Amino acid sequence: MSEAVELVLEARPALLPGGLSVRRALPRAKRRMVGPFVFVDQMGPAAISSGASVDVLSHPHIGLSTLTWLFEGEGLHKDSLGYVQPIRPGEVNWMTAGKGIVHAEFMRGGDAGRLFGVQTWVALPRAEEERDPSFEHYGADQVPTLDAPGVRMKLIAGELFGARSGVRVFSPLFYLEARMEAGAQLDLPADHPERALYLVEGAVSAAGRILAPGELAVFAAGPMIRIEAAAPSLLLLLGGEPLDGPRFIEWNFVSSSKERIARAVDDWRHQRFSRIPGETAYIPLPRDGSEPVNYP
Repeated sequence: MSEAVELVLEARPALLPGGLSVRRALPRAKRRMVGPFVFVDQMGPAAISSGASVDVLSHPHIGLSTLTWLFEGEGLHKDSLGYVQPIRPGEVNWMTAGKGIVHAEFMRGGDAGRLFGVQTWVALPRAEEERDPSFEHYGADQVPTLDAPGVRMKLIAGELFGARSGVRVFSPLFYLEARMEAGAQLDLPADHPERALYLVEGAVSAAGRILAPGELAVFAAGPMIRIEAAAPSLLLLLGGEPLDGPRFIEWNFVSSSKERIARAVDDWRHQRFSRIPGETAYIPLPRDGSEPVNYP
């Protein structure tokens, strides 16, 4: 393996509440975070029949921001702050849990009958972990489009290649979609100390290491990384500054403190979190069951 490539992780299969199969690239035992990114889930591509949806009912978060990015399909976000927001390809739903929020997601196949996208979790700096929760939706006009020979890019969040996304973030990071034609090259600069590439579709090499779809390559700090496409390819580049210490993850909770996570677990078990207006059921803690529970 090239010295510029620290390790390559193969996304493992997982099943979301609602029955949607995903490929989970982070977290893994060998690598818990890349910059502030602690979670990377690829949804689909999955066929969703007309009129059907994949429903992830009310569930809580603390200590992170969630970012939903779709290639195909559409979704509807609802949360305990009262926001109800559709999302379509090219748009960003950015929810910051802070000290605690509850949300639900309803995903559909769109006109083509396919759901295809990625959800990431971005851990918050310690000073922001207990901030008030918030939700922001960004239209496609807030996501800069960048072009290089044979490459079309969208800067989903953060800063890269001299551009800045309109999405508000809480620590230095980058998150970029790149679609590469066969034979195209792209050089990932050394702007950020922690960097990774997740290959969604196609075939690329990074610093000479050949990658397959579903693999996450984590790069060493310092050198520029040359990415070359052997076939039409779709990939994500992500990373940033390392956070101020490790983060612990249990279920949907992320924190620098195990005690804080234990308190969140107890709060959810006893339904001390705020509820989403109009929603009648919630997802219990995994240790308490697998079926949705109706609110009393």
